[in-house]
Amino acid sequence: MKLSTSLVAIKKIISSVPRSSFADDDLEQAANLILEAAGVINPIVIRRSSINSFEVVDGHFEYHAAARAREIEPHKGEMIGAFIIESENEETLTKQVELFRQHKADSSEQTSFKFKDMEQFLINLESRFEKITNKILEQATSNAKLENEVKELNKQMVDKTEPIEIFKTLSQVKIVSKLQNSGFNQKKASQIAEIIEIERNKEQFKSLNDVVERVKIPHGQKMIKAISREKMLEIVDRWSEK
Repeated sequence: MKLSTSLVAIKKIISSVPRSSFADDDLEQAANLILEAAGVINPIVIRRSSINSFEVVDGHFEYHAAARAREIEPHKGEMIGAFIIESENEETLTKQVELFRQHKADSSEQTSFKFKDMEQFLINLESRFEKITNKILEQATSNAKLENEVKELNKQMVDKTEPIEIFKTLSQVKIVSKLQNSGFNQKKASQIAEIIEIERNKEQFKSLNDVVERVKIPHGQKMIKAISREKMLEIVDRWSEK
């Protein structure tokens, strides 16, 4: 048995699936394509219901699209290609129809499943992107905060220079200012700063005690310590507060 298609008049065919089951736009588009191609690319499967009439077994959409094509242009859309189930091929064609229907149903479910998977994937991706973005923003905020803290710490370290470094490195003018802030009058502060400059040029100070022992000013016929130990402690306390 050789399987071949036959041309059957649309008006002789009926479908158990109503036309309303399909979208009008889809049927209209398919009908125009049928008219352009002068036929359907997928022949329908029909069964003889009487001598001159048939019913659709498979291809209900194609049938309704062809029927619409006949409405648009009756002379071009009178016939449709079809496989006719007769007694000699009924078993074979019926099995094919059932198998292909099952395959279409499985493909539809698989496509739907894949679409749902993709939709969920996109949702998960969006959620992950949002979390990563928030994490980056939090990290950026944390970095900015840390940077500000480091700057502030560096500023404090500059402001809180070790007292011995003041005697070792600051200029006379700055030392005078520091001493004045510690309670010395300008004249004595200038006198002490000058001696500090002289002494450290001879040999750099090793400690605050070294400053106390070496920095001396005239007092009558003798030299006395310009900064007593008690005064040095007071100076250190004041400088440490700033």
